[in-house]
Amino acid sequence: MRSRTAVVTQGATNSSLPCTQCGGGLGRGQYEHVILIALTLITLLNIAYPASAQTYPSHPLRFIVPFPPGGSTDTYARIVSRRLAETLGQSIVIDNRPGAGGALGAELAARAPADGYTIWLGQDGNLALGPAMRANNNYDPVRDFSPITLLVKTPQVIAVNEGSPLTSIKDLIAAAKKNPGTLTFGSAGLGTTGHILGVFFNQAAVIEVTHVPYKGAAPAMLDLRGGRITYLATSMPAAVQFARDGKIKVLATSGLRRARVMPDVPTVAESGFPNFETIIWHGVLGPAKMPREIVMRLNRDIIAVLALPETQKLLLAEGGELSSGTPEEFAAFLKSEVAKWSTVIKQAGITAE
Repeated sequence: MRSRTAVVTQGATNSSLPCTQCGGGLGRGQYEHVILIALTLITLLNIAYPASAQTYPSHPLRFIVPFPPGGSTDTYARIVSRRLAETLGQSIVIDNRPGAGGALGAELAARAPADGYTIWLGQDGNLALGPAMRANNNYDPVRDFSPITLLVKTPQVIAVNEGSPLTSIKDLIAAAKKNPGTLTFGSAGLGTTGHILGVFFNQAAVIEVTHVPYKGAAPAMLDLRGGRITYLATSMPAAVQFARDGKIKVLATSGLRRARVMPDVPTVAESGFPNFETIIWHGVLGPAKMPREIVMRLNRDIIAVLALPETQKLLLAEGGELSSGTPEEFAAFLKSEVAKWSTVIKQAGITAE
């Protein structure tokens, strides 16, 4: 039997080609027709997989950050983009687009071309909480984006004044049930993750603690230390140094596992509520319908960046835990967060103002 190479070589000089499957031969016209079909298929494949995907990336990327410079979301984006740019061989331009609690940047990302040259850093506030609080949302958190990978999950804290008689979550619940409606909890503002933490805790413990919203975490912390609110529901970065200095007491953290930076503090889940979890999370996404090859390339390269000791040190300084994974895992997590917080927010009647 002739080899495939021998068949092609013979086809250049003879008028018919042997068919190894049927024992017959192809006439020159039939042979040219087969070649034409093959070339057509190659052309169609090139249309389905454009040169931009094959040579990606060929020019700089835009990384939308839906908050101002200086915050944790901006910090995470800059830490990751610095090394990701080296891996991709292209510069990455940070595009800070603050507004509407992160909704403005999310909307811009949803409307961007799905060619892999626009990515953004989404988080729980603009993907799970905000859309559930707004009657009209200009983007769908699940349908309008291509999840690439989660980056970081950060638990929150329930903290009291250093002189508070409350020493545990059980103490807090007992005080709330003894004096319904008289205790208060502070947060950085209406609709923030701290606000939702307090609401979720009220629902889980079946208690009534009144929310006191502030214009940021700093004034809320000031009133906590001054004894003007019962407890503060806030982020780990906002509380960790005050706790280390003994200026506040953290009764519990809100992850399912104890926080790495507060290993001696129990979780709410440990305190009688096994499924209780409220976390601040960040992840990288692109517009919907990004080419699969580009999604996987970015996923692989971002995970490689997260594996670098230098990157881990910088990211973990914010008090979170690295949580990278596959695009499918991120997509499933996003769907579960949207469903969970939609239920909590609707039950509490919280709306965006």
